[in-house]
Amino acid sequence: MSMYDKLVKGETKLSLIGLGYVGLPIALEFAKKISVIGFDIRPDRVELMKKGIDPSNELEHEAFEGTDIKFTSDPEDLREASFHIIAVPTPVTKHNLPDLTPVLKASETVGRILKKGDYVVYESTVYPGCTEEDCLPVLERYSGLKCPADFKIGFSPERINPGDRNHTLTKIVKVTSGCDAESAENIAKTYELIIQAGVHRASSIKVAEAAKIIENTQRDINIAFMNELSIIFNRMGINTYEVLEAAGTKWNFLKFYPGLVGGHCIGVDPYYLSYKAKAMGYHPQMIDSGRFTNDSMGAYAGKETVKKLIAAHKSPDKARVLVLGMTFKEDVTDIRNSKVIDVVNELRDFGVEVDVVDPGASHEEVKHEYGIDLKKAPEGKYDAIIVAVAHKEYRDLEEKYFLDLLNERGILVDLKGLYRNRMKWLTYWSL
Repeated sequence: MSMYDKLVKGETKLSLIGLGYVGLPIALEFAKKISVIGFDIRPDRVELMKKGIDPSNELEHEAFEGTDIKFTSDPEDLREASFHIIAVPTPVTKHNLPDLTPVLKASETVGRILKKGDYVVYESTVYPGCTEEDCLPVLERYSGLKCPADFKIGFSPERINPGDRNHTLTKIVKVTSGCDAESAENIAKTYELIIQAGVHRASSIKVAEAAKIIENTQRDINIAFMNELSIIFNRMGINTYEVLEAAGTKWNFLKFYPGLVGGHCIGVDPYYLSYKAKAMGYHPQMIDSGRFTNDSMGAYAGKETVKKLIAAHKSPDKARVLVLGMTFKEDVTDIRNSKVIDVVNELRDFGVEVDVVDPGASHEEVKHEYGIDLKKAPEGKYDAIIVAVAHKEYRDLEEKYFLDLLNERGILVDLKGLYRNRMKWLTYWSL
């Protein structure tokens, strides 16, 4: 009997290791069809999920209803499953090198409970070759088994877009792969249980790994081009958004926009590809250049704000600036790799007093991650306001809102171009 048949007939279970932004939605979707073990190393998160609460605040309580899932932080419970999906973060170090610690630790956890006939599928974004060259040896070492004779592996990259209510898990084509023809087919059929948009069967694990990593690298490079244009056009006294609006009238013009590029995907994945390319003896100049440009935009926005303060005859070391938004993108609570911190740090380097407000970000997480005490609301008057994240709470703000918060000769810095052509009295600047 195939692995797929065993899952469908209830003769075994599927496990999901890592129940964050990626793992939990996958686990719950599968739990509508088959029996699932949801595993996370943090007992506090597990207890919330047992109560039908998503610790990441992405899913409503209804998402937990009608599901056959057991949440646990005990690795021994994973023995009940035979099909294991690993969906843990793959961050970079402070030197922007791949940090495989989470995925290798997860591989060790699974390896300790692995038995003959089991499947292990990775969803964590990695460079091509990582699954077979880095993760597989860990599975074999801790299990004492050999692949593909004793167990199978595969790779199916996550494509979840946090905060996106339209392109949800089931509506995005899933790329799948396996270590051989048998595993490739069983993995594809298993994902077809939940993916309405269909499954693309990649020819190999490396192809699937590469496909995922270039999705975000492509976006990173295109946004870097927009950011570079914004720097050039700013020196020319031209508004970048007006240029893009005009250029966008041509049918084949690609619509990308300047901005801060953070988060766990676009701001990270290109470093994985660059690392692997260099290991193969090739220096990827375009990828690295795009990363440099995008990683520099926070500091650039901070410097431009300081220039505007000085032009308004405001001393930076006596100025107060309000930053609206701390998450890495709009309408999410996720602060991982948020580039807003680069704006804040640049302002503080010039002696500026900075207050930060965000409607959804956790005050505790922001304090722990960045050392910033979020304000619940603006306090007093400011010399400049920076709208850093396009949260729905900010999109329709009128000029009066900013005027009431700003001192004389106040400045509005709009990093998302939300208020273009809407400000009549304020000094206005955008990327």
